[in-house]
Amino acid sequence: MRLTESDRDSTLSVSLDSAAEAGPSFPPGPLNGHNGTATKSNGFSLPYTNGSSKAAAHEETDGHQSERRASSVARVSLPGRTLYDDSYVDREEFVRLVIQSLRDVGYMESAATLEAESGYIMETPEVAEFRRCILDASWDSAEAALVRLGVTEGEGQWEAKFLIAKQKYLEYLEAGKTTAALHVLRNELAPLNPELDHLHALSSLMMCSDPVDLRHQVGWDGANGTSRRRLLMDLQRYIPSSVMIPQRRFATLLEQARAYQQSRCLYHNVPLRNQSYSLYTDHMCDRNAFPRVTTAVLSVHEDEVWNLEWSHNGKYLATASRDRTAIIWRVEFDKDPRYRVYSPEFTLRDHEYHVGCVSWSLDDSILLTASESRITLWNARTGLRVRSLDQHTDVVTALAWLPDGSGFISGGLDRKIILWDADGKMRDSWGRTPIRVTDLMVTPDFTRLVAVGMYDTMHAPPEAASVAAAGGAGTGAAVGAGGAGAGAGAPRVAETRIIIYDLATKQPELSIRLEGELTSVKVSQDSQYALINRASENGPPAEIHLLDLSTGRVVRKYSGHSQSKHVIRSCFGGVDENFVLSGSEDGKVYIWHRDSGVLLEELSGHGEGSVNSVAWNPVNERMFASCSDDKTVRIWEAPPVDALAASASGSGVDVRDGSEEQHEMENGKGKGKGRWDAPGPSGSTSASGSGSGSMSVAALASGAGSSAAGGSSSDAESGYGLGSTMALF
Repeated sequence: MRLTESDRDSTLSVSLDSAAEAGPSFPPGPLNGHNGTATKSNGFSLPYTNGSSKAAAHEETDGHQSERRASSVARVSLPGRTLYDDSYVDREEFVRLVIQSLRDVGYMESAATLEAESGYIMETPEVAEFRRCILDASWDSAEAALVRLGVTEGEGQWEAKFLIAKQKYLEYLEAGKTTAALHVLRNELAPLNPELDHLHALSSLMMCSDPVDLRHQVGWDGANGTSRRRLLMDLQRYIPSSVMIPQRRFATLLEQARAYQQSRCLYHNVPLRNQSYSLYTDHMCDRNAFPRVTTAVLSVHEDEVWNLEWSHNGKYLATASRDRTAIIWRVEFDKDPRYRVYSPEFTLRDHEYHVGCVSWSLDDSILLTASESRITLWNARTGLRVRSLDQHTDVVTALAWLPDGSGFISGGLDRKIILWDADGKMRDSWGRTPIRVTDLMVTPDFTRLVAVGMYDTMHAPPEAASVAAAGGAGTGAAVGAGGAGAGAGAPRVAETRIIIYDLATKQPELSIRLEGELTSVKVSQDSQYALINRASENGPPAEIHLLDLSTGRVVRKYSGHSQSKHVIRSCFGGVDENFVLSGSEDGKVYIWHRDSGVLLEELSGHGEGSVNSVAWNPVNERMFASCSDDKTVRIWEAPPVDALAASASGSGVDVRDGSEEQHEMENGKGKGKGRWDAPGPSGSTSASGSGSGSMSVAALASGAGSSAAGGSSSDAESGYGLGSTMALF
């Protein structure tokens, strides 16, 4: 699009939702929504207009000077049409986008100079006239201008005319011109044959009591708000982009490039607010900035540690153990790892059985623990027990607070799902569910409850609601003791299911069948996906499934870890939940890139036995924790700079995998665990087992076990005492 003398008075480029920012001063001028300095029509106070281009001559200030300067610039003629000889980028498109960008950020004279030197104009006077018609509410002229801009007869023109007529109708209603609004409804909107429901909704607006009520009902900010500018954005979709360039087009292309580079960065763990993004270089996160070494070992528990969860403020870590205690740890994550304090703030001992679950309230004032069938509420600031709840009749396997903090939900092997108030009063119940619940979560958008568990043919949900998902034929993780519905002669578990409930109605939306046993569920922050651990004892390898909650389809699978007999809990982690983490029965922590499924890290360091659970710090994106059968909790972070230097010189901690010598384990530390439905004496389900190990049916259900006792062990190789805590850097 070449510059001509008649183009000198075209309008400026603007972003509809932007505000005047740093840049050159904008001299005042006539305000009509067309000359680039409008402040009157539609509340348009910006010194430029939406998505347009050509600079207007500021008649009351320096407009003539700018025009003379532009006229004095020598035009440059270049051979060819592409930006470079080896480029596919069209030079005219590039220059026009640069002109638009210059105007958007306020460099009006630079944009005018570039137009004069290149011979390309941002847009034609017809585009500027169309914009003026919309912003000044010249509706008839706007419709006529559509045709001149290339919007021809067809669906596009019909939709564009409908949008203009709708804006016209709403403005008449807002101004109290009911007769004129009725005329538009009958003679302009109705003949366009919109959907009947839509037409009825528009006609009902005539009953609004006042303009405030009208704006509230429509979700519209009125003629003096941004509605006309937003209408202009909507209409732009029907105008050829070569005629009217979409607003902030250059910024859109840069954002697409950033998103592409981020998707290719397997170790991406940098928030957008970070200044690491630069247009000068491609984005790539350094692996050495990724949490993959142990910076501390927390060793106060005296038996296997089964579960853990960070507080919402990231300053405390709660852990649950087979030693019948839960511990609230204080972690100074904002300090240098070498000087950071890790201390057990409170040890919660009043549990009769092993502790399997912990869950923080929204304000971190209450910690829930589950021990066998009992739920206990603890004051997290004093360590005192608030109350205990005994409505469950079998092992409580899941605790989840509601997103608004008003209460929490529990689930167990007794097929009960119970809703409680925040103070522990029972509010509601799902009744008897089709599955023996092994885990559950409430989606952050407060719309669904996702439960996983084991189901037998005696209590089968309707097959019509079932969605089959591909998987192995394992008989996997042992997760609890036999209980209700598992008496003598009861059938073995044939399958496991994911049930997605509508939280408001408590009715199931989807019932999804998966092979193998399901031991944990985590829901993404956007409430769109669930992460499901699937164990497999005899079939294909264990997998973690990423499930689309809307369609019930498995969209990604993560494999490489080991899980056959024990409860292993995974989680999302990192900035934008870019990673998937899981423990494993081989004593390692596994980390995958969420979108690609690439296995990034296998982190050694824990001793013999399973790594049972992992949790990423919600505040510090470069810290997570893991717990294990080796009685310890490990804090994982990025390698400190001095540790990297020591590693490079061949001394110090091995920062590649964060490994140390494995701990000596007690005699008799067996891993052979009975399944929750394994027949015991007299054909009944086994409720106990010998030996210790990751949380299995025997470990969950058995009341046997010693209370916490004193004593400590040490790592002879490293020289660090493991009686309480130790920092490795």
